[in-house]
This record gives sequence, structure tokens and C-alpha cells, in this order.
Amino acid sequence: MTNKQAELSWFKSSYSSGEGGMCVEVAATPGTVHVRDSKNRHGSQLAFPIRQWDAFIGGLRAREFEA
Repeated sequence: MTNKQAELSWFKSSYSSGEGGMCVEVAATPGTVHVRDSKNRHGSQLAFPIRQWDAFIGGLRAREFEA
């Protein structure tokens, strides 16, 4: 983890369940949204440009990913 990543302000996603199962944390910066596994905070992270993140959240709201 870089110093810049350590300085991010992480919070649990509102899309995560409250049952302690599969949870993610997110940290937003002006141009990027970072995502990580809440149970592995020092592990890998994903970083999305804000436009891609907005498109992803829009797809979730429109239920585009449901089988």
C-alpha cells in the first residue's frame, strides 16, 4: 500500500450487506473511486475513474446485472 492509498478516507459501501459477509469499502477522491475488500484492507484495490463508477452505480440501480 502506498502512502497516498493509506491517506484515503474509507467507508463501508451502502451496497454491502450488514451481515458480515461480502463487504466492500470505498474511498472517493476528486477523479477516482477506490474499492477494497473490508476483510483484507491491505490487499488489492480497484480504482475507477469517476465516470466509470457512475455508470456502474447506474447499472446497479437499473438492475442491469441481475440474472
